[in-house]
Amino acid sequence: MFDGLRTIVYPAADLAAAKEWWTRVLGVPPYFDEPFYVGYSVHGYELALDPNGRAENGDGPVTYWAVPDVEAAVAKLIEEGAAEHSAVTDFGGGIRTALVRAPDGNLVGVIENPHFPGAPA
Repeated sequence: MFDGLRTIVYPAADLAAAKEWWTRVLGVPPYFDEPFYVGYSVHGYELALDPNGRAENGDGPVTYWAVPDVEAAVAKLIEEGAAEHSAVTDFGGGIRTALVRAPDGNLVGVIENPHFPGAPA
């Protein structure tokens, strides 16, 4: 079901400061830059910043697994005992994500992202 690790999303309470710092560290500008999400392409993987992240309550950062079909992946994970945490969200540009909470309490993210076809798994 999983095509490999794809994305890690860091909570960023101060998105502007986080973006400035990560741009300097990575040496590249973000490929996706919106007030609700900033994404960097790093050797076939994504490092993302979320101003609505939840590090303060233990729910961040979140790792996303690449999948060909977010709805099918969520259905399978729920069938295996996970609980939906956040429904499928379409961010535009073909990027769609969802989160489930595994039986052990951890968040598991799934992502469709056509900006990374053939990325290493």
